[in-house]
Amino acid sequence: MGVTRTPTDLTQGGRTGAGIGASTLRPDGTLKVTGEFAYSSDMWHEDMLWGFTLRSTTAHAEIRSIDTSEALATSGVYAVLTYDDLPTDVKNYGLEIQDTPVLAHGKVRHHGEPVAIVAADHPETARRAAAKIKIDYAELPVVTDEASATAEGAPLVHEMRDDHHAGHVPHPNIVHRQPIVRGNADEAAKRADVIVSGEYVFGMQDQAFLGPESGLAVPADDGGVDLYVATQWLHSDLRQIAPVLGLPEDKVRMTLSGVGGAFGGREDLSMQIHACLLALRTGKPVKIVYNRFESFFGHVHRHPAKLWYEHGATRDGKLTHLKCRIVLDGGAYASASPAVVGNASSLAVGPYVVDDVDIEAIALYSNNPPCGAMRGFGAVQACFAYEAQMDKVAKELGLDPVEFRQLNAMEEGTIMPTGQPVESPAPVAELLRRIKAMPLPPEQQWLAAGERADVRALPGGLSNTTHGEGVVRGVGYAVGIKNVGFSEGFDDYSTARVRMEVVGGEPVATVHTAMAEVGQGGVTVHAQIARTELGVQQVTIQPADTRVGSAGSTSASRQTYMTGGAVKNTCEAVREKVLEIGRGKFGTYHPAWATAELLLENGKVVTDGGEVLADLADVLEGGAVDLELEFRHKPTEAFDLRTGQGNGHVQYSFAAHRAVVEVDTELGLVKVVELAVAQDVGKALNPLSVVGQIQGGTTQGLGVAVMEEIIVDPKTAKVRNPSFTDYLIPTILDTPTIPVDVLELADEAAPYGLRGIGEAPTLSSTPAVLAAIRNATGLELNKTPVRPEHLTGT
Repeated sequence: MGVTRTPTDLTQGGRTGAGIGASTLRPDGTLKVTGEFAYSSDMWHEDMLWGFTLRSTTAHAEIRSIDTSEALATSGVYAVLTYDDLPTDVKNYGLEIQDTPVLAHGKVRHHGEPVAIVAADHPETARRAAAKIKIDYAELPVVTDEASATAEGAPLVHEMRDDHHAGHVPHPNIVHRQPIVRGNADEAAKRADVIVSGEYVFGMQDQAFLGPESGLAVPADDGGVDLYVATQWLHSDLRQIAPVLGLPEDKVRMTLSGVGGAFGGREDLSMQIHACLLALRTGKPVKIVYNRFESFFGHVHRHPAKLWYEHGATRDGKLTHLKCRIVLDGGAYASASPAVVGNASSLAVGPYVVDDVDIEAIALYSNNPPCGAMRGFGAVQACFAYEAQMDKVAKELGLDPVEFRQLNAMEEGTIMPTGQPVESPAPVAELLRRIKAMPLPPEQQWLAAGERADVRALPGGLSNTTHGEGVVRGVGYAVGIKNVGFSEGFDDYSTARVRMEVVGGEPVATVHTAMAEVGQGGVTVHAQIARTELGVQQVTIQPADTRVGSAGSTSASRQTYMTGGAVKNTCEAVREKVLEIGRGKFGTYHPAWATAELLLENGKVVTDGGEVLADLADVLEGGAVDLELEFRHKPTEAFDLRTGQGNGHVQYSFAAHRAVVEVDTELGLVKVVELAVAQDVGKALNPLSVVGQIQGGTTQGLGVAVMEEIIVDPKTAKVRNPSFTDYLIPTILDTPTIPVDVLELADEAAPYGLRGIGEAPTLSSTPAVLAAIRNATGLELNKTPVRPEHLTGT
């Protein structure tokens, strides 16, 4: 018996020049496109059981009783667990606030909350057994928005809050509140020649990763458990899992299995604890794989938001002030809501110079689905609103919308509304110039094709509903700002272990981190860094697990900066140790060992002038250098709870978009023809991967602009569309041409001068598409996503 199809080493051979700056191909790329890559749902053990989760069918109810007897009597069932079966007094978990029950107790707070778990010898047996569990619910009133959450006598989603945010919020149904106050917005408003305000609504978006939540828990002989799982942060999972199981952390051994996308949706736990509980109870390996319906309930989503903005400007186009209020719906449990509030408030002004601001952001507790991390993390919702405002103010002043943005664009040295200076390049005006200068695609391309016209080029596409009549073109622009890395005083660090030795007569570097490879290409970049710093061609990337120190989360656009930085630092330390060994062995043979700057290149020790002093195989013969080191970025600090002042962020990233759309105004159909991007990446460590990330983020922004939204019934708080039949995401036919203009302005404080890139393109693509549709139709359109009925008024 044994585990099969588990993660294995990725050994990357490299050519000369396959280090930093090269478009090295991904070692897992061919495996993925040929179907040979082992995802977490492919994990297998010969005698494993299958787990299944029974979820609540209502959004808010008292649990009067749970009867599991019929389920337990089902042939093939090995265990049925509820809250009363949990092994310790630790029965909740959470990223920051431990308010999420492992299994519901006393009441359920949202539709789809886990109530019981089953282990059986076949997945269908587990499902059928779960369906036999009888739960007596007593329905309770639901909280679904700010009005119902904060009304006098409103039901409390969490009755006995004792978390560290509870003392400063105005109501128990508010998770966190962050004001940002600088200058005097009321006085500044008196200087304004125009004042423009607007209310905006941002829908609930799903991460929609294609690989569902899944994993395999294997009980061990020492009483512990080995968990193979798709996640974004192994050590955060470990910190939450071990106390619930009543085990020390060294007995919960976690290994990353193949991840089929994440985008924030795997930061919170899903099936991890459930699989471990069932494995330890039955003494058998237990595999859990969600189907798509379960996945919609099994992870958090992007916070829906309501935003009110007011901007003032002088007649010559200078912004005078900003007032805004952002209300984020966090759903039933806190997840990452406090940090999302911090981002939304501190970045609410956008990439602009505004000296006088009065900003407030809050996140609600409600009985809607829990919301947390998703690519862009609070900055997406704010960007949608402030960019709509920029177009409205420019129109009121009679100015070109791009020139108006450039006139107010921040730059290096700008003081943020939090009082923090921008200490690296902020080329906002230049990015706008670049996208405006890009050539526009031909208008109504189908006209020139005549009878050979491809309906896919028209709004409505293959539905063949539009033939060119009533189609209007629109062009829109947007730019956004996103922080990089964990903020507000969090001790953000990453760990890397690097070993250098001779294998088969050739020097080989082995890199071991706990970084979650979720598709971003970190395994490729780590090998490129090792080749650059150690001068070797063969690099082995070991599977990520908890045998090495934490790498932090694969989120916040931080992994290349943080774990890449850890790999770089550790490689530098290994290089110095190798040179020290070389000096001891060969220093007497050549004076350059003592006097020259020495490098490792192409498997040799060379001087900075290129003279070869020794082969690395000779230096390392009979030994190895093995080091594990941590890397930290510059410290940050928490925002003041009254004024929001503080150096809360590590780094900022910027991207700008130009959207070109064609709209059938009679049918309300939109064809996004092109989404051009310009982004500053600091340094492109792998240009091919950089472009892929920018295009991927742009496409997710497109999705929420015109199609993606989880629909929650406002009366019952039940999810109406938990499937890819009813929750639509862009396909290849919906995705336009995405030209990318990469700018490289180094941040001297970052490894190689790089800038985190993964999230910024998700911000400005959405408002650019909305701006283009407004330009085509003349409609205000203050809500995402834009639907046909919004364009036709039907």
